[in-house]
Amino acid sequence: SHPPAIFLEKNSPAAMAAAMGAEHPLTAPEAVGFGGILKNRLDAMTLTQFVVESTAGDQQLALLMNAVQHACKVCANAIKKAGTCDLYGLADVQNATGDDVKKLDIIANTIWVDCMMNSGVCCLLVSEEEEEPIVIDDAHKRGPFCVAFDPLDGSSNIDCNVSVGSIFSVYRRRSGAEKPCTVDDILRPGTDVIVAGYCMYGAATELVITFGSGVQRFALDPALGEFLFVSDTKMPVDGGKKIFSCNEGNSLHWDAPILQFVEACKDDGYSARYVGSMVSDVHRTLLYGGIFIYPADKKSKKGKLRVLYEGYPMAMITEQAGGNASTGMFLGKIGRILEVKPEHIHDRCPIIMGAERDVKQILALYENQTKAS
Repeated sequence: SHPPAIFLEKNSPAAMAAAMGAEHPLTAPEAVGFGGILKNRLDAMTLTQFVVESTAGDQQLALLMNAVQHACKVCANAIKKAGTCDLYGLADVQNATGDDVKKLDIIANTIWVDCMMNSGVCCLLVSEEEEEPIVIDDAHKRGPFCVAFDPLDGSSNIDCNVSVGSIFSVYRRRSGAEKPCTVDDILRPGTDVIVAGYCMYGAATELVITFGSGVQRFALDPALGEFLFVSDTKMPVDGGKKIFSCNEGNSLHWDAPILQFVEACKDDGYSARYVGSMVSDVHRTLLYGGIFIYPADKKSKKGKLRVLYEGYPMAMITEQAGGNASTGMFLGKIGRILEVKPEHIHDRCPIIMGAERDVKQILALYENQTKAS
């Protein structure tokens, strides 16, 4: 007879085979059908390994990214238990941007703020749920990084168990380290962002990040408690599947070029896919192709999505994955999302991002409109 899995050395091949249901845990994994699974778990690069290699000896940046992945793991655990722990529903308050706050919004915000502050390498935090920036005054508990984050994007979907996520962007402060930083250290164009990413809490928990050299995708293995490397993420070169993603409920207020493009998509056999969680919609667009649109309109002159913790990180990821990320016609010109200059920490901008094939069609319609006028 073989010893129960509980007596096997933690993370040993035998213990892992037993955890995966092998009848004889001490038998060679290949013999019981778990060779491929076990090999992937043992050979795959962990996010921790990747961060250490990508930060090129920058210990403080490695500490920050460790805090980010820890926040994502704790959020994933809270979301998984939401139904059984009475965490669905509203918290009867509104956040800094006027949205109704869910119970999980408050929990996720607490998790992210605490993880970032406890990392010891942040000097300023901006959260969608906080009206003012959080400045870390203690010189012994702060570092060089300013972090902006949406702790739980798409939380309006949480009660019906639809995928949600966390989004973040990281700046390195410009002001001297001898004093607490100011909001000017983070009110900068997205071209100054050094790391961006998002974590999607769905059928699996996935973390997608960029350090400015491509986009990497990791999946959380709940049995190991580790994010394991899945793949480099590149948008399909030909634009991929013909998918457009937008909230057509706002179409009465859209600019003419957006309306024309969406109607053309319907005529050209495009499929409509819209979840209502930016993380989910952008994640699908990166993997399958197509376009995600949340434009400015007559009601929301600057659009609805926030620049620092939604526009910038998703634009940086999209561009690094080979796509385009534009504002469309905004403040009198067509420009990149990453070049928008935020006026305050919760400033907004229009979003048109995805495959070059599709984004360029919208921009051409805006250019034709400009010429005609």
